[in-house]
Amino acid sequence: MAQHLKRRLPASATDELERKVRQTVEGILDDVRKRGDAAIRDYSQQFDKWEPKKLSSSEISTILGKVSAKTLEDIEFAQAQIRRFAEAQRAALVDIEVETLPGVRLGHKNIPVESVGCYVPGGRYPMVASAHMSIVTARVAGVKRIVACTPPNQGAPHAETIAAMHLGGADEIWVLGGVQAVAAMGIGTDAIARVDMLCGPGNAYVAEAKRQLFGRVGIDLLAGPTEILVVADDTADAEMVATDLLGQAEHGPTSPAILISTSRKLCEALPGEIERQLKVLPTADVAGVAWRDYGEIILVDSREEAVKEADRAAAEHVEVLCKEPRYFLERMRNYGALFLGPETNVSYGDKVIGTNHTLPTLGAARYTGGLWVGKFLKTCTYQEITPEASVKVGEYCSRLCAIERFWGHKEQADLRLRRYGNQQVGLSLEREKLGA
Repeated sequence: MAQHLKRRLPASATDELERKVRQTVEGILDDVRKRGDAAIRDYSQQFDKWEPKKLSSSEISTILGKVSAKTLEDIEFAQAQIRRFAEAQRAALVDIEVETLPGVRLGHKNIPVESVGCYVPGGRYPMVASAHMSIVTARVAGVKRIVACTPPNQGAPHAETIAAMHLGGADEIWVLGGVQAVAAMGIGTDAIARVDMLCGPGNAYVAEAKRQLFGRVGIDLLAGPTEILVVADDTADAEMVATDLLGQAEHGPTSPAILISTSRKLCEALPGEIERQLKVLPTADVAGVAWRDYGEIILVDSREEAVKEADRAAAEHVEVLCKEPRYFLERMRNYGALFLGPETNVSYGDKVIGTNHTLPTLGAARYTGGLWVGKFLKTCTYQEITPEASVKVGEYCSRLCAIERFWGHKEQADLRLRRYGNQQVGLSLEREKLGA
């Protein structure tokens, strides 16, 4: 039986904060609907002390000139990995057409979304990698118009983020952050034409804005605080486990960091190692709070129980530091992304290795995966049949519609039976009687 040697705060502790976030976002979105660009400008000045700005080609060139050649090379390397994996995913999505009955041809086409708004977070951490994950992937999918927004950083556009947006293939680059950026793209203003889909991570306010706009536009997913779960056995060491947990806990003070282990020795050594590393970690002010409030240590009896507990957690990132990591690949069902063995880690996935870092949180891994090229594609079906097939299908359809008392539906089938099968059925007989 699983033993919780350390538990996180109960979910109820954040209920009031979530209510305030909902109300704040509701008010901002309503104001943007009413006042458009004026509201966007006011909120940008209020929250970022910044005038919203769409960057021109010359301004982008000037900003790129501030980025070192080595950094540009690093960005291009990361984007090449993400592009290569996205292209392989796209190649796996094929249009189909099959003949299910003689004369009945059914198919589907994978059609790219027309326009996408990509939000690239800034704030404490300018999330350069998020530009790769959304913009590059949308471009590989075939999206025609890509709008990208990122907040100013220390009173100016963040040069490396702008470089990543440009190199990734954004058509419009706006220095604009927060809920106001999401609102501008999702609702539309005179300056920014509304997009069909929003994507990209952000803070609680950005996530709530996406949630409230869903339906009006599509979204990639609803992302909560970053989560990491490490599954480890007695081959793992406390230094690596602590490093990898804190490496994700630094995202924010509510980021869960969980260890599930079959090793009591490791479980008991971890708290001390965490404290040792927090003394020198520059982001300890954030990571330490996240570990204190949202850290968990769960001791299990077997790797079978570890699988069960990991699937119950359905975490965003799952590192497997075990003797046979592929045992978990073959058996686990609920995770955003798996990192198998000590050689890899979540940071690789976040920044450069090629898989997408926008992943499900808050248990959503039970029913969805993360952002990938397929999120930007609509799989749309079509049908085409011969007159003879129309009669065959129509006879079944007519009877099934009658069972449901959908008489207008039935008449659609009966009309084809009259025209292509010379059958005297349907409402035309009633119309003839009335005409007589």
